[in-house]
Amino acid sequence: MKALTAAEMREVDRLTTERFRIPGLDLMESAGKSVTEVFLEKFKERAVRNPGRVSVLCGKGNNGGDGFVVARLLKARAGQVSVYLFSEPSELRGDAAKNYARWRELGETVTVIRGEEDWIRAWPGVAASEVIIDALLGTGIRGGASGLLAQVIENVNRFSQDAKAAWPAWIVAVDTPSGLPSDGEAAQGPVLRAHLTVTFTAPKIGQLVSPDAGSCGALVVREIGTPAALVEEVGKGKLRWAGPEEFSELPLQRAAEAHKGSYGHVLLVAGSVGKTGAAILCGQAALRGGAGLVTLATPEPALATVAAAQAEFMTEALPATASGTIASEAARLGGFATLLHGMTVLGMGPGIGTHPETQEFVRSVVAHADLPIVLDADGLNAFAGQAEVLSNRKSAHLVMTPHPGEMARLCGFATPEVQADRIRIATEFAGKWNAVVVLKGYHSVIAAPNGDVFVNTTGNAGLAKGGSGDVLTGLVAALIAQFGTRDLYRVVALGAYLHGLAAELVSAESDESGVLAGEVARAVPAARRKLLQELQARG
Repeated sequence: MKALTAAEMREVDRLTTERFRIPGLDLMESAGKSVTEVFLEKFKERAVRNPGRVSVLCGKGNNGGDGFVVARLLKARAGQVSVYLFSEPSELRGDAAKNYARWRELGETVTVIRGEEDWIRAWPGVAASEVIIDALLGTGIRGGASGLLAQVIENVNRFSQDAKAAWPAWIVAVDTPSGLPSDGEAAQGPVLRAHLTVTFTAPKIGQLVSPDAGSCGALVVREIGTPAALVEEVGKGKLRWAGPEEFSELPLQRAAEAHKGSYGHVLLVAGSVGKTGAAILCGQAALRGGAGLVTLATPEPALATVAAAQAEFMTEALPATASGTIASEAARLGGFATLLHGMTVLGMGPGIGTHPETQEFVRSVVAHADLPIVLDADGLNAFAGQAEVLSNRKSAHLVMTPHPGEMARLCGFATPEVQADRIRIATEFAGKWNAVVVLKGYHSVIAAPNGDVFVNTTGNAGLAKGGSGDVLTGLVAALIAQFGTRDLYRVVALGAYLHGLAAELVSAESDESGVLAGEVARAVPAARRKLLQELQARG
């Protein structure tokens, strides 16, 4: 799905009403219903009961109107719902005014906040909330949040992240966190930091790639009645959100008559003495990701440990250096070229180390192998300072999965430079290297050589742990083995999507801090099933 600017979003809304005769009031009702449904679903993952006290902060625009709908729909599900309006009721217009009236017709009150003194009096009630719904400022904000609203945002941010609180308030943003610019530029004022953002119709560019994109927390996109084709028509950029519908054409369901040969043979070059875990995690992810066969090639001294870790692994011993990494002679002896025969895809890098001989081996294999290649970790580090040779390779299909530090070494930049312009750097070097580049991190960027870009928003802080990248390498290799290279860019995006979704599923059972990479690998089949279920529900 294309990501939209604020102007494009306004045009989509206008055409939805004019061309498809969907009233704005119906769109607002659907928007409020979407926020309520997603919020209640997510709240159940963190509590065994319905929310107690909920405060809904409403501005005077349509975003505030959405907030009134949320309040009305939550009334029967929460212990108490309090609405705070940062405007005179007489200033409300159109559909927002109608939903204000609906709330009042239920006999409910609205606390009107006209200035700082009103907010000071209201704050203790807001601060007593378990949940705060942010419906202050929408995607059409011009300039930064200022004055009273800036004070409100700063107060809520301090309160929601108070580590000393027994139950810090959970912040849910309606459509977008207040103060966040939609078009990707840096905010000119404070931005409300939400734990969950439910946005409508399509993601906005600023929610994916701006300096303040992290203020969205978990980003969920919900359709509210606008035809998807209208988003594709109006959106002019190449930036796309890696949502479920992007993978609907891939053969995710297996044929009844399938056999192991139907899903490819993955060869993984991984591990070394002291880093056998990287090889094991990578191999397990390839198996859980659906590869028909998985062979792990690892230095001979590490072979026994790797082979014993998973009965389904096939293994190959490679000549080793004195320190237990892959020796350069592994490429020169010709045996590795023989090993490549019959393989579908080659994954290289996890845990192999940076010994000069090992790096020489990697460069030789990448130059001469004609299989699709997934290059990660120390496989990427082998090209630091000489990344230009990546363009002179035999394989037509290369996938690179650097974290920001690795990308900086490859490009000759400092890591902050990479982080400051992730989209541009990923797309520029994807074209330069003729590779699909996965720039990992919060909202991973998947860039194709032709300039197309996906941003993946699944995942959470549970992935901030050693081994997560090894799992992604094995998973991506497995998906390429199954689905081939015809739509490589999309297949790689699917790997990032499932990787993040698996982490979310694991985290739902515990705290993110304790998530292990091996648990993420084991959760990949459940993530794939959840994706299928969502696609089936959409019809």
